[in-house]
Amino acid sequence: MKIVIVEDEIRIREGIIRLLGKMDPEYEIVGEAENGSEGLQLISELQPDLIITDIKMPEMDGLEMLTKVYENQISAKAIVLSAYSEFEYARRAIKLGVTEYLLKPIAMNDFTTAMEHVKSQIQNERLQKPEQLGSLEQIMEGILSGSIVTDEEMYRFLESKYQIKKETTLASVCFYLGSRFEEYTEQLKREVRILTSQTQGVSYSVIALTQDRIFAVIFYGFRDGLALERFIQGRILNHSEWMKGITTGWTIAENIVLLGEQINLLKKNLEWNISLGDGVVISYPKINKIQTVPCIYPVQIENRIKIAICGSNHEKLMEEAKAFQRYFQEGKLYAPREIKECYVRFLWSVINVAKEVGNIAEPYLSRQNFSQQKLLECIMGAKTQEELSAVLKEVLQMLENASDQADEEITHLTIKKTINMIQEFYATGITLDEIAEKLHITPEYLGTQFHREVGVTFSAYIKKLRMAKAKELLIGTQLKLYEIAEKVGYTDSKYFSKVFKETFGQLPADYRKTHR
Repeated sequence: MKIVIVEDEIRIREGIIRLLGKMDPEYEIVGEAENGSEGLQLISELQPDLIITDIKMPEMDGLEMLTKVYENQISAKAIVLSAYSEFEYARRAIKLGVTEYLLKPIAMNDFTTAMEHVKSQIQNERLQKPEQLGSLEQIMEGILSGSIVTDEEMYRFLESKYQIKKETTLASVCFYLGSRFEEYTEQLKREVRILTSQTQGVSYSVIALTQDRIFAVIFYGFRDGLALERFIQGRILNHSEWMKGITTGWTIAENIVLLGEQINLLKKNLEWNISLGDGVVISYPKINKIQTVPCIYPVQIENRIKIAICGSNHEKLMEEAKAFQRYFQEGKLYAPREIKECYVRFLWSVINVAKEVGNIAEPYLSRQNFSQQKLLECIMGAKTQEELSAVLKEVLQMLENASDQADEEITHLTIKKTINMIQEFYATGITLDEIAEKLHITPEYLGTQFHREVGVTFSAYIKKLRMAKAKELLIGTQLKLYEIAEKVGYTDSKYFSKVFKETFGQLPADYRKTHR
């Protein structure tokens, strides 16, 4: 690595030279200067890999010197040293594209780290020279990821080795595999080979965009882009059974410079699978012309699933969840983002009602690493109907598991029996004495053991249960208030209302209005 040091303090300059000599024998000091003017001249002559410069210097400061260096299209890396920690210097350095910015006095660890960072960057860039990359797949992957710049040297290389000119039109088919990425990649490669064997005179490059879980095929050397698109779509439709859950997109770039931009725009539009389903090739920018209708949220289905949750009716819960999914697939074409927003609203409602009536508790959600923010990200990041269905299924499974695990931490057999009897007879006004008599133990012993195991007294537990059941009935039924009071064990509806308000801060009638 060739290095030029520009520093007006000779003591610091010599100290840097000594440090570099100890760090790595490959660090070659090719020039020194004590001000920006001399430094600029040296840099122009020597074309170093790295410039280490101070900011405050006579005649021309370091940032002004670097500005002129980059204006002259010298691509050296730069480490800037400064005794001034003001934001303005750092901001100007960052704007120039300076690799590292270090404050004096220089810490040995910071300087070593900065040098290793620069060395790594230079090595990576050298590896990405066209003649060293080898395969077209590697070059295309680098162009799409932004790690390779398409300059004149690259154009000459692509034309000489692959007959891809600067103005060559390229088409791309992107297969979004989602969770099937690892499983289906090899099979998809075989399908592509079969597909392209029937396209005479058309060349292609296969790229795995692992981070996006996309398998991309770049075509070039074709004459008629529309004919190629129709052929690709026909082949994909013939394989519709195998393609289930895979989203396919198509786009054309007028030249290799625009290829990455076009594919990025296509990736954003792959979510149209949510509206159009499998077996449809999403062609960008044609997809922008598609006509949709406003998506009206299915309030009736939400209300019905609330009733199912409140009644702990799992069969009805699953039935309404399927009805919700079918709602978006019954002939009308909605924008995918609007469908996603409906899913967010629906699942938030499901979770909130389940929490409200005690079917699922916050500690359980925490153990499952669940949050509404995570739910939002999963839904809004979905690209297929299948992925949306998976989120819905996961939430419903979580509700079922939470129900199955209720009171699982209770291990005392007598207390388990007590809780089962409370669950069965709470509406009849069963007492601690009555349960103790049935279990052939004293009320005092039962009360003590119950408090120890459950964490609350018998009366507090049964009150909490009655209030939870009251909320379920208020949200999930049309029963009158006195009927609900009787069903949860209160003969006096006014007293029931008083207890309910003391517990939740609202009268039962107001609570029902809020949650219906």
